[in-house]
Amino acid sequence: MAARRRDPSSRRPPTSRSAPTAPAWPVGPVPVATGTVEVVPEPGRPRAATLLVNGVPSSFVDLDDPGLLDFEYMQQAAAVVEVVAERRPDLTVLHLGAGGCALARALAHRHPEARQLAVELDGDVARLAREWFALPRAPRLRLRTGEARAELTGLADATYDVVARDVFAGDRTPDHLTTVEFAREVRRVLRPGGVYVANCADRPPLALARAELATLAAVFPHVGVVAEPAQLRGRRYGNLLLVATDDPDLLDDAGLARTLRTLPVPARLVTGAEVRTLTGAAAPRHDPQPTVEPPTPDEPEPAGDPAG
Repeated sequence: MAARRRDPSSRRPPTSRSAPTAPAWPVGPVPVATGTVEVVPEPGRPRAATLLVNGVPSSFVDLDDPGLLDFEYMQQAAAVVEVVAERRPDLTVLHLGAGGCALARALAHRHPEARQLAVELDGDVARLAREWFALPRAPRLRLRTGEARAELTGLADATYDVVARDVFAGDRTPDHLTTVEFAREVRRVLRPGGVYVANCADRPPLALARAELATLAAVFPHVGVVAEPAQLRGRRYGNLLLVATDDPDLLDDAGLARTLRTLPVPARLVTGAEVRTLTGAAAPRHDPQPTVEPPTPDEPEPAGDPAG
């Protein structure tokens, strides 16, 4: 969510020359358990649409082009996943936050043998996304209703090659998904050599992104951030893609850097000393300590009857 989209003129045209039947998408907001969802068709392309969740853009889906990713941070995340996929023919991906499942849908198209699990808080959103957007069926893509951290905690060790976080409440990631304790759970679930990618929406002076980088560096040996140069200089609000791994070679992959530079909106991957400089004095984020109530003083025993 909270994503910038690339220039509409750069989007690929429909792949078919025929005029497929327009989907029966609803007009206007649809009530769901956590608010509303709305499908906004792309002008001139009735089979492509943006999904709004509580009025915020969540996913862009083109039924005629399942590999298309329109949000810039999703293009960046897919570029990172491709590096892992080259080494993992049995690719497994966990999505924390599903929405319209645009990234999962694109990865399923590019890697038909991959197995993916998408966790969505609102079961109505998951059901409607499956109904509206022709998502791959299980076991290629399983949808699970639940809270992201609770579901993550219940997963077995070393299960996934990629964990992708894209969870928002409004325009901000819930705090409990940005802490050292949460990152430890992510690392536990990742296979050796796996990667964690997290969508971080932030504004100047990037206080949240800096704190999240410090948090990830407290858990993972290798941390990077992907963003446009203007974002890295703290000049505007936008989405930064945080990347963390135990693989010393993943973030140094020359092909990854080249792919990011050649995206429709070029981006940079910052690692090593540059990340430490960007992080500065930011401190890792932690779960709040539980409040311990002071013991209640014992009630004084009633005095005996003086006359007794």
